Amino acid sequence: MGVTYKYFGAPNGATAARVPISMRPEELGGDELGMGGMFTRIKPETVAAMVLTGIEGIPLHKVPPLELVVLHPDYAVVKLPMTVVDPLRGIGEESVGAAAFIWSTVPDRGGPRDAFTVYRLLHEWQDFSHRLHEAGHQPYCLVWP
Repeated sequence: MGVTYKYFGAPNGATAARVPISMRPEELGGDELGMGGMFTRIKPETVAAMVLTGIEGIPLHKVPPLELVVLHPDYAVVKLPMTVVDPLRGIGEESVGAAAFIWSTVPDRGGPRDAFTVYRLLHEWQDFSHRLHEAGHQPYCLVWP
């Protein structure tokens, strides 16, 4: 049994901290990644590294850490740095494709392995990034076993 992640946007940490109570970010003025909320096994650290190394060219050891918002015995909420979602808003198809290819060749890491799966994931994150920006929200991740 592994850990499950649900990515969402919220206006602030206090709002994000209340999301696990209902599991519905939209009830608290938030937004979710994917249609109807997307539950995934892809760690936020992996997503951060995928964007920052594949698009921004930042070395893996310089990827900023996640910020812990809530630590509860049954779940946790972490905040992703805006540097993870902001770069996605300004890039085109060619950059998304190149980043997907680069990330698919990185050895010994978790997450999707083939370039097309990474490409689709980056597009979902790109759409999510636009929605977060339009709403003035920050990216968060609900983590639970």
